[in-house]
Amino acid sequence: MKTIYKKLLFLVLLFPLSILAQNTLSGTVLDKSSGQPIPGVNVNVEGSTTGVSTDFDGKFQMPNVKKGAKIVFSFIGYANTVITYNEQKTITVSLQEDQNVLQEVVVQVGYGTVKKKDATGSVSQISAKEFNKGQNVTPESLISGRISGVNVTGGGSPGAKADIRIRGGSSLNASNEPLIVLDGLPLSNSVPSGSTSVLSTIDPNDIESFTVLKDASAAAIYGSRAANGVIVITTKKGSKGKVKVNFSSQVGINTVANTIDVLGADEFRALVNEKGSDAQKALLGTANTNWQDEIFHTALTTNNNISVSGALFNKLPVRLSVGNVDNPGILRNTSFERTTTSISLNPVLFDNHLKIDVSGNLSFGKNQFQDEGGVIGSAIGFDPTQSVYEAGSRYGGYFEWLEPNGNLPLLPARNPVARLNQDERRATSTRKWGNVRLDYKLHFFEDLRAVVEAGIDRFDSSGFTEVSTQSALGYQPKAFSDPGYVNLGNYSNYTDALQNKNLNAYFNYSKDLGKLKIDATAGYNYQLFQKEKYQSGETRQPNPNEDVATDPDINLQSYFGRLNLGYDSRYLLTLNYRRDGTSRFSKENRWGNFGGAALAWNLSEEEFLKDNETLSALKLRVGYGTTGQQDISAQYDYLQRVTTGTINSQYIFGNTIYSTARPEGYNEDIKWEELAETNVGIDYGFLNNRITGSINYFDKKSSDLLADIAVPDGANLRNQGFFNIGSVRTKGVEFSIESDIVKTDDLTWNVAFNTTYIDQKITELGITVPGFQGYLAGDNIAGGNGNKVQINSVGFTPNSFLVYEQLYDAEKRPIQGAYVDRNEDGKIDTADRYRYQKPAADYTFGLFSTLNYKKFDFTMNWRASLGNYIFDNVSSNLGYSDAGLRRQTDLSNVSSDYFNTGFTFEDNGTQRYLSDYFVKDASFIKLDNVTVGYTFDKTLLKAASLRFTAGVQNVLILTKYGGLDPEKFNGIDNNVYPRARTFLIGVNANF
Repeated sequence: MKTIYKKLLFLVLLFPLSILAQNTLSGTVLDKSSGQPIPGVNVNVEGSTTGVSTDFDGKFQMPNVKKGAKIVFSFIGYANTVITYNEQKTITVSLQEDQNVLQEVVVQVGYGTVKKKDATGSVSQISAKEFNKGQNVTPESLISGRISGVNVTGGGSPGAKADIRIRGGSSLNASNEPLIVLDGLPLSNSVPSGSTSVLSTIDPNDIESFTVLKDASAAAIYGSRAANGVIVITTKKGSKGKVKVNFSSQVGINTVANTIDVLGADEFRALVNEKGSDAQKALLGTANTNWQDEIFHTALTTNNNISVSGALFNKLPVRLSVGNVDNPGILRNTSFERTTTSISLNPVLFDNHLKIDVSGNLSFGKNQFQDEGGVIGSAIGFDPTQSVYEAGSRYGGYFEWLEPNGNLPLLPARNPVARLNQDERRATSTRKWGNVRLDYKLHFFEDLRAVVEAGIDRFDSSGFTEVSTQSALGYQPKAFSDPGYVNLGNYSNYTDALQNKNLNAYFNYSKDLGKLKIDATAGYNYQLFQKEKYQSGETRQPNPNEDVATDPDINLQSYFGRLNLGYDSRYLLTLNYRRDGTSRFSKENRWGNFGGAALAWNLSEEEFLKDNETLSALKLRVGYGTTGQQDISAQYDYLQRVTTGTINSQYIFGNTIYSTARPEGYNEDIKWEELAETNVGIDYGFLNNRITGSINYFDKKSSDLLADIAVPDGANLRNQGFFNIGSVRTKGVEFSIESDIVKTDDLTWNVAFNTTYIDQKITELGITVPGFQGYLAGDNIAGGNGNKVQINSVGFTPNSFLVYEQLYDAEKRPIQGAYVDRNEDGKIDTADRYRYQKPAADYTFGLFSTLNYKKFDFTMNWRASLGNYIFDNVSSNLGYSDAGLRRQTDLSNVSSDYFNTGFTFEDNGTQRYLSDYFVKDASFIKLDNVTVGYTFDKTLLKAASLRFTAGVQNVLILTKYGGLDPEKFNGIDNNVYPRARTFLIGVNANF
């Protein structure tokens, strides 16, 4: 009995000692390279659910730690660190960035983030250090050619909008623009008059990364606006630590790289003397004027940005940025200027439970425009034997074609230099946008987060167009020969206002249950788009058509959810669902249901591949999802409406003017366009991920296409409108690879390559009648009257060219007026037109190379396109001699293609304009940019590191196409603003 008591006494005495053995561990977690504290680091006891997180200062306190326990420190982007607890009171742990990029890159996936290695959909991310170098005035150019399946086609005018297509788009007439989400705020694709694009107001220097959600399983969480993919833009934020200042400055000399080939003055004289009448020969001048040289010039662009980031009071991360770009165009009197200010605040409160992200942005724009098509078209076609100026000219001293009595004829082109200098088009814009995000981790249930985001985007613009009272384009109510002649010029102005309000509210539940990881999100989204515009009309003309237009509000509301399941980092499942409502459709068709599912298998986590250094990463993915489309120009097309007539449809009874009321056409059955997509992919890595990449196969089908089509007479109150008419199927393959080919202490060489193949066909166009060829598409081409050269037909690529088949002689020169009678009915008419080639490329390629040797760096990026064709509208419109000799009272220049064809006249009405001879192979290889840099690490200035750069943009083009530029988004080459070749120097300073 005494023995038992002794044992009990021993246990009682031992018990408090065991309690004391479970001590409290305190410490700080730092970034190994910078020495700065890291907030939010997970500190866990290995094999236990016990854990804490570091606070904003990187500090933690973990109670009840047993001696010998292994403490695991983990944070996204850093390698895990494990220490053994030996009754230390305090410790300092330094985490090192994980070099395994494929596994630790965090990507935005819509209302949340996920590690790249855990992503189940087709998601690509490109960060600031990987952006394209050179002159990037607008953000789109940062990723051009960098991501497989993403095609960016920019324009030549200052601040021009770039057309972005992800996997070829999906619609015929509804928007094919991807959804752009900027710091959680979904943007509208609309821009006010006087602005160039939705992204032109954003300073590329402020952008941290682009994440592209390409397949429907990844994008389905965004539902109604994600049919064309999603681009998530994340801007730079403040960070903990000392204040950092970055200043960058760049100067670019923009030069004219190429012009359109037309006849020189001597060649034109020879043509007129050979084929012109005596009256036309008498019109020849004595000058030798290159009109394109007169309207284009070399321009100087400057781009400056300064940013300050750090932590106020060592607690509040903040970043402030100010930037200015001044970009005059190579076409005289065109320019783009933008001044931006952005601020972000990112405090973390309540022991790391409440994260607040506040971003505010203000952008001022000044634009000067020209009637680009008119000016460039006049320069191409104006008589090169005439001088720019004419003494005594009443039109500001500029030469203009006049009738013998001094009157101004209607048909001849106007002097292009006069058009530039006597037509002033200016606009200013102000854009204010911002977003507030509250992310609260519940104190009483830390696995659950409540997130609320509220954002607003206000875009205002105003502008005017003023035509000089000495311009030939001014309003001249009476002819010069009339005693009451006067030139009043022209003047009009406008204001435009767009507003976009957004609210997201959702819960996120995340829990690790041993090997099973659960991440679930459910929430609500509200978005409202508003637009109001005022136009003065031509105020110097009688009865100006003044108008105030307030567009109906567009309201989108959605409920969404996502479930991510991961088991042992090997087997991954993602389920998405979104229910969308739009005010564009009737109550019966208003709501659409969209969802997605994706599976992934991380083979590299299996025992047979784990720790394999040769095949270091391998993941198989398969996904299926549906998304919707409702973004059409008609706001309430389902409603029966009556509108008042314009100034041109009024009646006068006595002395009273009465406006008319007219019923509008409508379609009460209009509904969602839907897209269903399957994606199968592989992510791979070799040699410890020194070589990484992905392969994707996708197959998507758009059904119930929203298309603006002609309506049969009597079938509606209008002759054209939106209907759901058919389907388009797009299949393709994407391949990307990136490798550190050389990686030593002094020398690194990284090369990234991607390619995409796309096959897109229209599979249905609704109910048709025998002989129906399809719906004509695209804009009218120059030449003839109302000619269209593109068509949407079943079995063919959208916007295929619809042309006559040209006949050729033995020397392979086209025979004038000779075409193939394809239906063999003995005559050439519209029934003989056929579908031939298309603007969209079969294959696109991108290559990016970065070479670093000690403090030198050299980068270049190439792009290529194969299988894209272009319609040479310059040659079709001006490539025959009669184009210059139409009238006896004036002359016009002709395209140099005349020497290739010998065409002399318009044949059979408009057939010559629509010959397949003018459909040219526009495949190309482009060297977009070459940049050389050198970095001084505080050797010139002790307070700052300096990097100096020099480079060339738009370096060279290799192509068989003989026109201005083979890269034209809509496939029609006519009066195009040329892309400049830019020589750059720059400096970047970090303090």
